[in-house]
Amino acid sequence: MKKILKPLISVIAIGAISLSVNTDKNISANNIANTCEYDSASKGNPDYSTMNCLLTETALIYDVPPEIVKAIAEGESGNWRHFDKNGEAIVTADNGIGIMQITNQAGYNQDRLKSDLVYNIQAGVETLDKMFKRKDLPSINGGERDILEHWYFAVMAYNGTKPVNSPIVQATGERNANAYQERIFRIIEEMGLIDLTVLPFSREHFQYDSNNKENIKFSAMNYDFDLPVKKSKHLFETNQKVNTTTNANLRTRPTTDSPSMGTLREGETITITGPFEYDEAATRKNHFVWYPVKRSDGTKGYVASSYLNYAASTQTPPVSTTPDYSAYAKKFADFSSTEWWANDMIWAIERGLINGYSDVWNAKTKKYETQLQPNTQLTEAHFLTIFFRFAQKDELANVKNTTSWNKSGLYNMAKKYNMPVLANEESTASKGLADKGIRRGKLAQLMASYYYEKTVSENESIQFFIDNGITTATSIGGYTPDKILTRSEISAFIQRYESLELKQN
Repeated sequence: MKKILKPLISVIAIGAISLSVNTDKNISANNIANTCEYDSASKGNPDYSTMNCLLTETALIYDVPPEIVKAIAEGESGNWRHFDKNGEAIVTADNGIGIMQITNQAGYNQDRLKSDLVYNIQAGVETLDKMFKRKDLPSINGGERDILEHWYFAVMAYNGTKPVNSPIVQATGERNANAYQERIFRIIEEMGLIDLTVLPFSREHFQYDSNNKENIKFSAMNYDFDLPVKKSKHLFETNQKVNTTTNANLRTRPTTDSPSMGTLREGETITITGPFEYDEAATRKNHFVWYPVKRSDGTKGYVASSYLNYAASTQTPPVSTTPDYSAYAKKFADFSSTEWWANDMIWAIERGLINGYSDVWNAKTKKYETQLQPNTQLTEAHFLTIFFRFAQKDELANVKNTTSWNKSGLYNMAKKYNMPVLANEESTASKGLADKGIRRGKLAQLMASYYYEKTVSENESIQFFIDNGITTATSIGGYTPDKILTRSEISAFIQRYESLELKQN
């Protein structure tokens, strides 16, 4: 096939921006097809070199390591196949569509997922990108996107955070080799020729009941492993110094079919001289790409990306990601980094959902302080204000009261969004309900009704919370619906609700 060079990616950058806001998926889809010289109307599987290009270019647009995308395509479709011999998209028994096995993803044209291979790849990569951004999944080290091991939980979520995918078998404490993400990472090692670090999880990190289908509960939301990790090998730049990982042939052209110009020694430093290229042999399935390089004696040739590594001076070391709580501890006298709510409340503060209380007299210290007061109970009006700051920020900022009641504008918004609030303007007593502590059961009902755009019963709403991981409770009673909501709890609930919305978009 014709050489396809990495700089062409810049041509479709505008398309990538359009995709990120879901405005015009056709722009980058068409550009990717053109870049890889693939006819989207062909209704046939392209050769391996072209498929490598389609998967790689799409991954790079979304800042996803191509190794991850190519391995998922391999694991989902088997042999990078989208169409069957009759030119029809392969659809599995559970309605997984095509090469990326897109199943029940809202916002995508189901017919086009079948007919358009590039669109299907895009949908898969977009979904993977959203999984990486989820706040209800743990992160690895600093969460840098170019580190392959950092995508462990995003890859898990692509298939589902169910007990079957727990990294550790809870009953035995053994590694779960059959977990989806473990199988995908093995594909990276086998097809991409990259040795990945086995992340040392333990049984205590995951909680689940193997007898039901509830999602895994994560006991930690960040894992800081002081271990060597692997950076994507599709990101080397022209004039960059790299080292070889093993003895490797220096080829005259980007294919193993070309003559060798000699053996690159393990650890030899060479220089990247241009963008990567795809294999000339269209029928050979490689998960790697080829880089043009130059030896210290001036000899030029090609070497597979799998055999290259970042030079010591540019190698990305493991990064300690213990959160820096010092600014919050300095600002809020009652902030504690060891409390379960620390990260949730920081998230809410940074999003502008909650603020601290200033000039609070502390009888113990005998001075005025600024406090978070995480255990302070919330009223219905407080909840609506915080929730609409999250869900309808601009509308809340411009809402006007329609009567002398200073909460009428807020409650008109609740009525607009079918939220069955308790307070109303019928009497002084009814208005007073706005300033009463809101029960956790009522909170669930208001949020679920907003989500479904219709009034939902309280029990159905709590089950909605349970089913979607908004609460860690496993039963309606365990949710303690009659308990009054606190500031720390609303921070956690809204953050998890946002993760649900991200999964649905």
